[in-house]
Parts: sequence; structure tokens; C-alpha cells
Amino acid sequence: MVNLLILGSLALGLTAWILPIINLVRHKKNNNKNWVTLSIMSVSACAISLYLQLVYSSHLVEINDLSALMDTIGTIAKAAAILLIVTIVLNGITLVVYRNRIEK
Repeated sequence: MVNLLILGSLALGLTAWILPIINLVRHKKNNNKNWVTLSIMSVSACAISLYLQLVYSSHLVEINDLSALMDTIGTIAKAAAILLIVTIVLNGITLVVYRNRIEK
């Protein structure tokens, strides 16, 4: 189960980055009306990914594996910050690109 938390977090984190990239690649198409949906899905995937990391840390505390928690918490915090910042930036770029396209 613990391995699924880590794999799920990784998969959802990558999904959070891939969805806005798909939006940016498809921005020249006239019929890409679901860009808002993909952006919401991206932010949701990022949030769920971060939640799974919290559940993993909670699991380590519950089983009293404090050495594993102390070894991983710094890396988890840095990875979470990177995930959140990149997701926000990618979705912000998507918003600017599509807002400018709608105004034209």
C-alpha cells in the first residue's frame, strides 16, 4: 500500500505538469474549448499528489519509523515545493495564452 502512495503521488505530479503542456501545445487549434477543464484537472492532480505525500508521512509516524521520516521529509518538502511552483507557473502561462486568444 505504501508503494502505491508513492507511485500515485509521482503519477499525479507528472499529470499535473503534462496537462498544461498539452493545453499549450494545442492552443493554436480553434476547437480547444476544454482548456479550463484541463487546467482544473492539473491543479487537482497536484493537490491530490501533495495529499498522498502527507498520507505517506503520516503512515511513517503511525508506524514509528521516525528515522525514515527524518531521512525523507526534507526531500519531500523540496519536491512538493517544486511540484507546486511548476504547476502554478504552467497553468498561469496557459491562462495568459488563452486569455489573450479569447480577447482577439
